Amino acid sequence: MAAVTTAMVKELRETTGAGMMDCKKALVETDGDMAKAIDYLREKGLSKAAKKSGRIAAEGLVRLAFSEDGTKAAAVEVNSESDFVAKNPEFIEFVDTLAAITLALPDGSCENCLKNADFGNGETVQDVLINKIATIGENMNIRRIAKCHTEGVKYIGYLHQGGRIGVIVGLQTEASAEEVTVVGKDVAMQICSMRPQFVDQNGIDEEYLAHEKEVILAQAINENNELPENKRKPQAIVEKMIQGRLNKQLKEVCLVDQVFVKNSEQTVKQYVDSVAKELGKSIKVVEMVRFEVGEGLEKRQENFAEEVAKQMA
Repeated sequence: MAAVTTAMVKELRETTGAGMMDCKKALVETDGDMAKAIDYLREKGLSKAAKKSGRIAAEGLVRLAFSEDGTKAAAVEVNSESDFVAKNPEFIEFVDTLAAITLALPDGSCENCLKNADFGNGETVQDVLINKIATIGENMNIRRIAKCHTEGVKYIGYLHQGGRIGVIVGLQTEASAEEVTVVGKDVAMQICSMRPQFVDQNGIDEEYLAHEKEVILAQAINENNELPENKRKPQAIVEKMIQGRLNKQLKEVCLVDQVFVKNSEQTVKQYVDSVAKELGKSIKVVEMVRFEVGEGLEKRQENFAEEVAKQMA
């Protein structure tokens, strides 16, 4: 059996929001497997943040760039060690330049393509990055980039909190980027605040779907078994309950099915369709990119680690 460490308990608690001792038990029961421990807590109804995609930890900045006609877009995240550096004008200018360079890269380019790209004056992006690290005195990393360019799609963006979160939304439409700027920004703000995982149900990953079915099934079985025997639901009722919960879950993770945050009487799709009707041109949400600074990266929290150690002693 794998040893359960304080660091593992700390990570699981931050990811799920469950109590420390519940996290420890989950890790023991799953032999230290973090993914299985998360599912264990969800199945037992102990996870308070099961949908949380990752801890917001490292500092840095997200920047976006768009072509003039809105047919191309790019996003880049660069991490720094401190928020102080992330607000440094030199750092901000550097990340803005990287977004513009990313926009000019071939479709399908990766982080290494950006690092090897020409920054100007005969230097590569990697050369300039190394110089910035030496000058500013903090480690910096080009963590991820995205390049969007699909025929017939217009791209609109939104930056939140000065670049803590950056969103690009792609709208398939014959309208100009200017005509769909408002609806695009509204949808981008929805993506920013509600964190959808998929554009629509057609884009749901089969592995994700199978996994959610398994977790919801375990939840329903556990809840049913906890009832007095004379009050337990028949298998047919349990199966209907499982399907109902799954449908509700899918509406929460699919952008177009989410309740529109600016008008709770509409879904995002209904809002977009209403704008398309007014405009007289079809509009369909087909792409999205959401970068949040430090998402999924760990941040040192020594005091919290000490608290966990004391609880486990």
